[in-house]
This record gives sequence, C-alpha cells and structure tokens, in this order.
Amino acid sequence: MAVVTEELVREALKDVFDPELRMSIVELGLVYDVDVQDGKIKVTYTLTSPACPLGPVIDSQIQDLLMDLPGVKEVTTELTFSPPWDPRTMASDEVKMQLGIW
Repeated sequence: MAVVTEELVREALKDVFDPELRMSIVELGLVYDVDVQDGKIKVTYTLTSPACPLGPVIDSQIQDLLMDLPGVKEVTTELTFSPPWDPRTMASDEVKMQLGIW
C-alpha cells in the first residue's frame, strides 16, 4: 500500500487552481498547513478574500484531488482567515510577477 506524505500532498495541491485568478493555490500561498497521519490528510488553507464566492469550489477541488491519491483514507479541510492572505509575503515570486506585485 502506498504511503502518502506531506510532500506528495503539497505537490498534488499545485493542481488546485483559484477559479478567478487561474493560479495554483500553492503558488498563491493559500495553503497554510498540511498534516498527514496514517492516510488521513488535513489541509488548512485560506482564500484570497473572506468574501470569495468560489470557496466551496476550491474546497471540493482539494477534497476530490487528494482522495484520488493512493493510500488516502480521509481528507479534511479547514478554512481560516488567520493570518489574512497577503500576496506580497505569501505568494511565489512567479505569482507576484503575474499579479504585478513588486
């Protein structure tokens, strides 16, 4: 049986895209924490704004993608706004360039 790791989960999450920005939630810095224990994954993440209407879409993308990984028994997500998302400090350099933040 395959063993799922935090690194594998973070790599897979690169395929989850914010539908409005069309950028990876990992590259945007929206994934705050990944905890993997015995095939159970907990992802703590945020949205670009508390009023983001596409939160449920992102949540279901996370759930669907991670449940497809070998060895995964359960996926839970926790949405948080603490600390608030700040693209200047949390996004990758590539995303900052695409958003014009320099």
